[in-house]
Amino acid sequence: MPSPENSLLEKTKVSRLDRYFKVTERGSNYSREIRGGFATFFAMSYIVVLNPLILAGADSNGDSLGSARVAAATALVAGIMTILMGAWAKHPFAMATGLGVNAFIAVTVATNPGLTWPDVMGLVIVSGLTMLVLVLTGFRTAVFNAVPSSLKSAIVVGIGMFIALIGLVNAGFVRRIPDAAGTTVPVGLGFEGTLVGWPILVFIVGLLLTIALVVRKTKGAILIGIVASAVLANILEAVFDIGPSFDGTTANPKGWSLVAPSMPDWALPDLSLIGQANIFGAFQNLGVTAALLLAFVILLSIFFDAMGTMVGLANEAGSVDEDGNIPDVDKVLLVDALGAVVGGGASASSSQIYVESGAGIGEGARTGLASIVTGVLFLAAMFLTPLIHLVPFEAVAPALVVVGFMMISHVSKIDWNDWGVAIPAFLTFVLMPFTYSIANGIGAGFVSFVFIRAIQGRAREVHPLMWAVAGAFVLFFGIGVIEQAMGA
Repeated sequence: MPSPENSLLEKTKVSRLDRYFKVTERGSNYSREIRGGFATFFAMSYIVVLNPLILAGADSNGDSLGSARVAAATALVAGIMTILMGAWAKHPFAMATGLGVNAFIAVTVATNPGLTWPDVMGLVIVSGLTMLVLVLTGFRTAVFNAVPSSLKSAIVVGIGMFIALIGLVNAGFVRRIPDAAGTTVPVGLGFEGTLVGWPILVFIVGLLLTIALVVRKTKGAILIGIVASAVLANILEAVFDIGPSFDGTTANPKGWSLVAPSMPDWALPDLSLIGQANIFGAFQNLGVTAALLLAFVILLSIFFDAMGTMVGLANEAGSVDEDGNIPDVDKVLLVDALGAVVGGGASASSSQIYVESGAGIGEGARTGLASIVTGVLFLAAMFLTPLIHLVPFEAVAPALVVVGFMMISHVSKIDWNDWGVAIPAFLTFVLMPFTYSIANGIGAGFVSFVFIRAIQGRAREVHPLMWAVAGAFVLFFGIGVIEQAMGA
């Protein structure tokens, strides 16, 4: 039996931890934070598998980054930056390689003749350093404060729609219809209009179970839904040997979306990509103007993806005050900027705040403790692959759909009587899922807001920073025309 002195000491330690992370103040407790940390990790762990696939191409010299090395670097950067976000910024926001940025890098930047992968990652570092300066000078926070409240609410709604679409697509419930199918419909239900395969059953069972638990206000509803779905998935894989949807040569529409459930496997991580980036390579091989243009597009993407995600998650976590301010917002933005620098330096592409953090927030996470749990799991994922492979997309997708519903409820906070903000708000939340990009939705909302206020004769009501950002987005959307003109 512990002595009174030891009991008092233990209470003091706990209270200090509580005060530092504001656990009680934010209406949470330690069990919620731990559950939330696990839920967020399972919801976004797929990036360790997916990022190497996206960055798999060869550069102009025929060199590739190597899937095992990218996977290790992805997990390491995600773990470090998420722990930093939790321990210093104290928010339940997890970080990992941004899907929009890595796709742009792989498809657009890395295909430039003369560029190597170190050159490409050097551009990511340049964009991150630029964003770091913008944060330290207060510019990024000023932009955040200049956004009208209705547009901030629209960003929350858009992210809710986006995260729900991610869940539906990851589960295979919604799929892209190939252009060769001879139809003008871009997406459809399941495979050729039919729900087929055991993985779809896992998603449907998981969705119904999660909805039932949430409606009944069961503690741990989302995490229970994920775990139960994962157990069902592993049982079905063991019995029927379903396999992935694509094994590298053959398509299997009845297979698991990306990660087929599998048992433990240990491996030492290969971290040799760290420090390979070349900051000045792109400027030497492409010229200053072309390199700056590419860095500018990367900067805008990571700048506004993070801002939009932060707004959406903070609103869902209830950490936004009456004036729309987020506690320690400068620290959040600073860690996010560092994510681009560290991610580029490790050749894993820019690391940024993930919308899937909403799964942990939906589970009750409200503080940085949840992020520390998620970060530790990512570090463990470098060595122990079952942390990723035991939970397929289909088991996590129900949580994303339910969290999406929770976030979309913010649509009621938009002033629909003022078309000057209502139309931009509509464009903001519609284009996020339709273009699969948070930055695109924000850009369309900002540009249309400035335009409508101008034709309404209310241009003076628009904050000067909104004019500047809208102008930057005009360049962002016109990058194709600009590159074509430069090529001509």
